Amino acid sequence: MRVIAGKYKGRRLKTMSGGTTRPTTDKVKESVFNMIGPFFDGGNVLDLYAGSGSLAIESVSRGCDFAICVDRSFSAIKIIQENIEWTKDPLKFKLMKAEAKKALTVIAEQTLKFDYIFLDPPYADQEITTIFKLLTDKKLFSENCIIVCEVAKEVDLPDNMAGCHIWKKQVYGITKVVIYKKEEHDET
Repeated sequence: MRVIAGKYKGRRLKTMSGGTTRPTTDKVKESVFNMIGPFFDGGNVLDLYAGSGSLAIESVSRGCDFAICVDRSFSAIKIIQENIEWTKDPLKFKLMKAEAKKALTVIAEQTLKFDYIFLDPPYADQEITTIFKLLTDKKLFSENCIIVCEVAKEVDLPDNMAGCHIWKKQVYGITKVVIYKKEEHDET
């Protein structure tokens, strides 16, 4: 796995060995960023099931200002830390070892809002609708937030969730990428 574009382009990223994580392939990652970017003029990123931190690092490489990487696994946290260290931009990242729901509570206390949120939970533990509700309840969406969900291809997510609507979706092998955008409010 590598960083595909931007400031850190071409750098190899470490991943966990074994089957405990399902890293986003370079092909899927490149497609996701082509759909949502491909480059950014600032913004905050939340990578809630970070694994290797690949999506957060790619986002910062392409121009985002700051990223929070959350994972509950000690092994994943160690890999993410190593991947962040070689960026030479450690202040652009915050690493949290926590279960997703608990992390959202802690993050909400910091009054951060996110422009890009990546939700790639383990396929056996799909809880995207629950996480969407928490993100909304804790007011973590920026005004034009984009939420990227990676799920098993047979998973059907609702067209609208928590004030967000499906903007784009695509299937890649066993993976379905569903991208939501925060709905703009009518000013009439």
